[in-house]
Amino acid sequence: MKKYLCIKFIFLSLILSAQEQLEGIVLETSSSKEMPLPGANVYWLGSSVGAITREDGTFSLPYKFSYNKLVISYVGFKTDTLTVTENKYIRHVLQASEELNAVTVTSRKQATSKSYLKATNTLFVSSDELLKAACCNLSESFETNPSIDVNFADAVSGTRQIKMLGLKSPYILITTENIPAIRGASQAYGLSFIPGTWVESIQITKGTGSVVNGFESIAGQINAELVKPNTDDRLFVNAYAGVNGRLELNTHINQKVSDKWSTGIYLHGNLRDKKFDRNDDSFLDVPLKEQINVMNRWQYTNPEKGVVSFINLRYLNDETQAGQINFNPDADRGTTNAWGSEINTERFEVTTKLGYVNPEIPYQSLGFQTAYSHHKQDSYFGLNLYDIEHNSFYSNLVYNSIISDSRHKVKTGLSFTYDHYDELVNTDIYERTENSFGGFFEYSYDDLDKLTMTAGIRVDQHNRLGFFVTPRLHLRYSPWEKSAFRASIGRGKRSANIFAENQNMFSSSRQINVLNSGGKIYGLDPEIAWNYGVSYLQGFNLFERKADITLDFYRTNFQNQVVVDWENPFEVNFYNLEGDSYANSFQFEFNYNAFEGFDLRTAYKFYDVKTDYNSGRLEKPLVPKHRLFANASYETQTKENSAQWKFDATYNWLSEQRFPSTDLSTPEFQLDAYSPTIGTLNLQVTRVFSPSFELYLGGENVTNVRQSNPIVSADNPFGSNFDSNFVYGPIFGSMYYAGLRYRIK
Repeated sequence: MKKYLCIKFIFLSLILSAQEQLEGIVLETSSSKEMPLPGANVYWLGSSVGAITREDGTFSLPYKFSYNKLVISYVGFKTDTLTVTENKYIRHVLQASEELNAVTVTSRKQATSKSYLKATNTLFVSSDELLKAACCNLSESFETNPSIDVNFADAVSGTRQIKMLGLKSPYILITTENIPAIRGASQAYGLSFIPGTWVESIQITKGTGSVVNGFESIAGQINAELVKPNTDDRLFVNAYAGVNGRLELNTHINQKVSDKWSTGIYLHGNLRDKKFDRNDDSFLDVPLKEQINVMNRWQYTNPEKGVVSFINLRYLNDETQAGQINFNPDADRGTTNAWGSEINTERFEVTTKLGYVNPEIPYQSLGFQTAYSHHKQDSYFGLNLYDIEHNSFYSNLVYNSIISDSRHKVKTGLSFTYDHYDELVNTDIYERTENSFGGFFEYSYDDLDKLTMTAGIRVDQHNRLGFFVTPRLHLRYSPWEKSAFRASIGRGKRSANIFAENQNMFSSSRQINVLNSGGKIYGLDPEIAWNYGVSYLQGFNLFERKADITLDFYRTNFQNQVVVDWENPFEVNFYNLEGDSYANSFQFEFNYNAFEGFDLRTAYKFYDVKTDYNSGRLEKPLVPKHRLFANASYETQTKENSAQWKFDATYNWLSEQRFPSTDLSTPEFQLDAYSPTIGTLNLQVTRVFSPSFELYLGGENVTNVRQSNPIVSADNPFGSNFDSNFVYGPIFGSMYYAGLRYRIK
């Protein structure tokens, strides 16, 4: 009996020992800031037990008392060996090697990266990539990225909209630090409310994302990580001026309050008060604008107790005036003297994040997120009125652990959302409340070599969408070195906020019709879609330089969709899908570090996006079938191995795009069925004088491509043919800018 108990005790001890995990984070120093280093190797000396750091630099690997030498390595950095005497959280900064060959240097400094290890098809965009263009807000952060399409929503508001996999941004879950940020009332203009300097990095995931973040994601997820008070510069100033009259100032002030508390004040202001009408159609080429945006961010870090917490307070006031150049809001609003528009937005939000890692059992952690926002927009577009007030609350509780060992990870938790909308559309009032309560479970398997899988399911009870289940699955298999085959499938469901998401329709004389079918959101049913995708990533050496190719194909099938029908030039109609609606997306990408300091990124994309309208199956309007993309960047090196000059060029070519039908218009207002093809070139050069100071100069659309007559019936804006929604290219023409960045670490 004693022998049996002894054996049992030894067996249990071995199991518990196998389950114990060592956790930590690996960082690098970039631009005088400590940044997470994904993809670093962490392993116990003299063993085969190891791990790869995740995208946020964290790692977890089995711990035994007999292990005492931890090796941390990454190509281009000095390899460090740490002595570990107890299972305590590791925080380590790798130093760049001073003896690097050319391949090592340039590969480390790539501003975008793709993981060979994650189950999801995710692109990581660093702050260095965001500096390649005049990134003044999040909507302008994707000009150098081939996976995201950026274009103007209309010819009046100057609003940029993004697309992924051929679908507009409402089908993309856009989050800040994994908290839903751009949704509801902020859907049309919210991307311009997040200043680019506040963004530390961006993760772009194709296909449906994790069930942890909700049920709304259909085409993908874009997550923006914000700068942290304890790692951001003590003082950062970015000033910008463009020939289109735009002036902008960003200031970060960070202070370490105590050993555990840090805080930051982030100030953003932009102004455009000059009027331009280069095409002489009597309308402003770019709107007049004023924005004040302030955020106070608090960070609490207590590694000994395993606690990290963030509190954000933010206030925004944004005022936009568009329309005819002689429009005077005080005298002309509500009249037919001149056509004009004002969009005034005030927003307040509070977000909190609390993370706890059990110091005794590091693989167990608990995270809790909350977010409250009040969004109020008062606006008019000519004689069309649109006001919206949106109060939103979001909370998410996530528990992380393992099953048996670190190869089997689980996430589970609960979430609650509340949204109240109050809208005025001309003379009609729409008011509704949505709330949902859900639970989720996600299992991840990683054999630490070839296979990774993430399978998740969530169930939600929604007061308008009912009870439903959301399954999602992501797989990654690497049969040989530097390869990754991926496959994914998932379901998404969402309420379509038809007015907030399509505000460009108000800048026309179209009659708005909602064909009520008895649904619970504007009389319409919720949107439901399945997304399927496969991708292949292969890295290799070409002429002894690093290169990689990516091929991916994604298909989105809508079970139901709120169709936005522009095919009658005098109407815009909303109705439930009867038939099929799908979006096929194929992308080929080739990246090459051609020589020291020079990186080339090229891509080709093909879209097949069609919907069954009441008038038949048609291509989605203003979606090019073909797109070519190229980005070239070059950095000179100083003896100190830091960039002295930076040169960037980005070229985009778009094939013809289908216009909505104008066959019912009188001949003088009828347009061709398709737009011309179009190509644009952006350039930027940056001079880095020191780690503290740099100047940049650039040009957008330097070849001065302009769309002629972007507004239909611009000379009679109150007539029945007026429409500003046939935009396929630039309106302003060439736009040059200059700016400076100054920082104190």
